[in-house]
Amino acid sequence: MQYELLAAVDVGSNSFYLQIGRAAGERIEALESLREPVGLAAGLTADGELDYSTQSRALEALARFGERLRGFPPHAVRAVGTHALRVAKNAAQFLEAAEAALGFPIEVLDGAQEARLTYLGVAHSLPASSQRRLVVDIGGGSTEFIVGTGFDPMLIESLPLGCIGYSRRYFPDGRVEAASMNAAVVAAHEALQGIADTFRTAGWQEAVASSGSARAIAGVLQGFGWADGTLTGAGLARLSEHLIESGELARARLTGLHADQQAILPGALAIMIALFRSFGVGEMRVTDAALRQGVLYDLLGRLGRREPQGGTRTRVA
Repeated sequence: MQYELLAAVDVGSNSFYLQIGRAAGERIEALESLREPVGLAAGLTADGELDYSTQSRALEALARFGERLRGFPPHAVRAVGTHALRVAKNAAQFLEAAEAALGFPIEVLDGAQEARLTYLGVAHSLPASSQRRLVVDIGGGSTEFIVGTGFDPMLIESLPLGCIGYSRRYFPDGRVEAASMNAAVVAAHEALQGIADTFRTAGWQEAVASSGSARAIAGVLQGFGWADGTLTGAGLARLSEHLIESGELARARLTGLHADQQAILPGALAIMIALFRSFGVGEMRVTDAALRQGVLYDLLGRLGRREPQGGTRTRVA
């Protein structure tokens, strides 16, 4: 059996991740994971450009990743960027410096590519099943929606619906009020109307939430005893009520969260509540797997260890 170290770099809209794994046949054993809370999307100015301080923070994070990746051959590393780099007007300029800091090229994914790779990572984290799954990833700048079976996605959507933007717009300075929560949920619900019927028609037997924001919500619900690690409509409603009653995130006793996770929690919660209502979701399990795991498995496929993935019906807003 051959072993080979592979690495995936996720230059995300909220956090940057480095995932290192060992390939053995058609499986990847996770070895090391590093996270840098850069907040790339939060650094977008009113003119749509990444500001200087955010770029500096991002380049420092990528340089640290580059140090860890020193000695890795080019074929064993894949770095990808997501929504913030899709929309930033000065992305090309930033990417030149970013690639120099990291030491590897960075590919900016479109929404469909991001969704497909996220699904691939999630599918590999779950037990083999013939059931159709809905996978949702609420990111800092966009949200991906996928329905598929096994490793094959059949329906994909990506919307510019992100927890950073929603948190900044509706919950400035960590203030949470009933009116602002209602406005955020209504806005997200309206954004989902263009795809909700298509997904409900496709149907699924299991719903799965991926991303740090979903894990943060699930962790808070479990910490308060309102859920057992899954997401439910009742649990989301209780958390919303708690945040509104607290008035400010600082007073909400949200233990176990990094400061950057706490800051974007209200926006992620509003989007999740709207998703449950629009898609008719009753319960969602939460997985640690995400885009970076999908990138690793796709990289493994590029090295000829797996068969190409199946076809996908794709619509990206």
